[in-house]
Amino acid sequence: MLAGLLLAAGAGRRYGRPKALVELAGEPLVRRGIRLLGDGGCVPVHVVLGAGADEVPDLSPAVPVRHDRWPDGLGSSLLRGLASLPDDAVAAVVILVDQPLLSPVAVCRVRAAYAEGAVVAVATYAGQPGHPILLGRPTWPLLREYAVGDRGARDLLRDRPDLVVEVPCDDVGSPVDVDTPADLDRLLAVSDG
Repeated sequence: MLAGLLLAAGAGRRYGRPKALVELAGEPLVRRGIRLLGDGGCVPVHVVLGAGADEVPDLSPAVPVRHDRWPDGLGSSLLRGLASLPDDAVAAVVILVDQPLLSPVAVCRVRAAYAEGAVVAVATYAGQPGHPILLGRPTWPLLREYAVGDRGARDLLRDRPDLVVEVPCDDVGSPVDVDTPADLDRLLAVSDG
């Protein structure tokens, strides 16, 4: 089973509220991320929630994973999310809630790389690593030393290139982050233009 993992626990300090609750085209970013992973073929989808967890709408069919230590940073949310997945999950496709222009096609591409033998598959945009990232279960214990503070899997990818398959996704979306209301306004202006 290839699970999906949506990291949505942060407070969104620069945005002014948790980004999981921010809406794009009338849809909360957390619901958009769940749909992205589901449309990309991930089952089950787990969502790591922290700040604003009590305000998040129903996440069905996703599984909410409460993470009270979310202030410890992205790394702790990643580890909490991976630990929540069922024992028969052989890999997890990880995305961040604040990247609403990712594509289900990119999710399918990293899943296909796994099917072809990749232990870690990372979507790239203009040659730079981004999301989604597929992490095979054998890498999860390795992440304990890397996923610290606001660092997720990036340092593992750097230190263990032998594990990583890059999957070009320039043609199927964008890894742009929505960190502030101005970022969302720019994104909406580009999509309307």
